[in-house]
Amino acid sequence: MDLTNVLNQSLTYISSFALRCAVDLDIAGRIQAYGRPMPLNELARSIPISPEKDVMLGRLMALLVHKEVFAQDETGYVLTSFSKLILTENSNMGTFVRFSTELALTKHLCVLSEWFKNGDDGSTVFIMDNDGKKFFDIAREKPNIGYLFNEAMASHSKQKMGDLVTSYPHIFDGLNSLVDVGGGTGTAAKIIADAFPSLKCTVFDLPHVVEKALESDSINVVAGDMFEKIPSADAILLNNVLHDWLGEDCVRILKRCKEAIEPKKDGSKVIVVDIIQDFENNNPKATETGLLFDILMMTSHGSKERTKQEWHDLIIGAGYSGYTFYPTRLGIDCVMELYP
Repeated sequence: MDLTNVLNQSLTYISSFALRCAVDLDIAGRIQAYGRPMPLNELARSIPISPEKDVMLGRLMALLVHKEVFAQDETGYVLTSFSKLILTENSNMGTFVRFSTELALTKHLCVLSEWFKNGDDGSTVFIMDNDGKKFFDIAREKPNIGYLFNEAMASHSKQKMGDLVTSYPHIFDGLNSLVDVGGGTGTAAKIIADAFPSLKCTVFDLPHVVEKALESDSINVVAGDMFEKIPSADAILLNNVLHDWLGEDCVRILKRCKEAIEPKKDGSKVIVVDIIQDFENNNPKATETGLLFDILMMTSHGSKERTKQEWHDLIIGAGYSGYTFYPTRLGIDCVMELYP
């Protein structure tokens, strides 16, 4: 059993790239369009691939069925709850799959051991492997990487924000305005604005990011730098922003957010959506996913996912009077209300 585990762990990356292949070939979309269980030969012709590769496609599908990406009956392949998430018309988590398996964004993991043995010069694994450039430098210089990142974050936000507005509507009670700091192309802000039409929502991000923002009458777009000044509002949203930054940078961001909601009426707050590593979830897969994200943050940004105590220290260190933690149904991210 131990030998099998070693072999399995060593080859797990193949599952990720098999999933990437399924996304690139739009296998989920083809099965949905077929409208009933789809035989292998029909799937192969729809891509299309040469008949000589039908058997190889079947082997790929065997792994994906085993991983419950798809299901199979005697007549063909069908979608599962997993594969429905990667459909373009739904959450489009396929963009997150592409981003997570992009060579330019994964190759630095091959030199992780070398990074550990090097002296502590303050660089990350990503910086060491990319000639001194940070991830966000690469995303700015290479439009395809920046696009992948923004689309991946947008797809992730669709599920989270949908859960937030339905599970915790009271968080938005009494608010007239909200600024989504680091809001990317506006997916999260639009979901909130659509759920609460009287709430004025603004997307705030760097100029090269917001120029790609969604065109919508329900949200405003403002370009700027969150380390300098954040537009004033009743509430500030930080959706998976702080895990990209070191502790001292997080305190600076949180202080800027506090300035943006003060002086304000009662009920002003900062809303943080992020992972809490030791939040009780009774879900081993969620715990493992949090640990994987922590290594991703460490290697890509030099930052981390945080425990309840670490979040407490950041929040109080930035001058807030208190906070409340809420779980989400998605099992990984939590919602935090911060009070000035």
